[in-house]
Amino acid sequence: MQRSNVTRDDGAWMGLSLDLQDRHLPGLCVLSAGSQLLVFQQSRPVLLADVDGHFQGVDFRRTDEYRSCIPSLRADVARGLAGSPERWAHRLAQHLIDSSGSPLHEGRWMLSARSPLRRRHHADASTAEYWSSMLVEGHPHGYIDWFVHSGSWEVLPLRPVPDPGDSRVKAYRKQAREGVLPPVLLWWVSGLDCHLILDGHARLAAAIAESVEPPLLHLHRSVPRADLALRIDDAVGFYGRELARFAELRAVQGPAVPDGATIAGSQLARRLRGLDTTAQPTWAWPLPGGQAQWRRIAREVTSGQDWPRS
Repeated sequence: MQRSNVTRDDGAWMGLSLDLQDRHLPGLCVLSAGSQLLVFQQSRPVLLADVDGHFQGVDFRRTDEYRSCIPSLRADVARGLAGSPERWAHRLAQHLIDSSGSPLHEGRWMLSARSPLRRRHHADASTAEYWSSMLVEGHPHGYIDWFVHSGSWEVLPLRPVPDPGDSRVKAYRKQAREGVLPPVLLWWVSGLDCHLILDGHARLAAAIAESVEPPLLHLHRSVPRADLALRIDDAVGFYGRELARFAELRAVQGPAVPDGATIAGSQLARRLRGLDTTAQPTWAWPLPGGQAQWRRIAREVTSGQDWPRS
């Protein structure tokens, strides 16, 4: 396994790149049977999901079987790493690598503190209101509404978020007020168009209760190293075509038209940076037994109830 820091042109830290080999099936994985998905953790069904026929959202059902792949984070550790997403990323990455129940598998991953949860809605809402609106409600079952949220970008807890009066939340609320709250670890799953909380359910509840922005670390697949050369060639080819297009315009319109180097150069830089940071689709493995097996598991999880009803 290789890990390397990803930085901006000015040297500022953007995230941690992880390259893994020889881990073919992770302990936490997505299995698919057509439009029906199953999140498994070490042979335990964690989440069943059924994409509706109009592709406007997902019915889901949690099983309360999820176990965090991150060990408990001590208060002294939180204080020592406070304000350093880079150091937190390295620490949590090691836990993810060591855990038999994490989603990491062979390929290239990005662990970033740059939040993809843009304030598309509720721009004037308080921090607590905004984050409460981003949490997908419903236990044990609910609905991820892609239509209302224009491409969800919501956060789906893998277990119920505890109440503000919970003892763990109370302890984390003190850390939130002091600015030393450890980050919430999210995993982007493209088939759900949603972020799953891998670790930090109580920390997120504490941040919401204190109306402070929760620190985040965001895990997703990135461009595999084997594909990088081809992607770089595509980006450089685009740059060359843009320069040629501007040259043709200058030949017709005269020197008032710029040569295009500045415009095309900035586009090239963005494309090259995106090779490290852009999220790639989540891998899903075929569910043995297909939809029939998915329905059997759904009946077991729901004690024979008809779910989903559609």
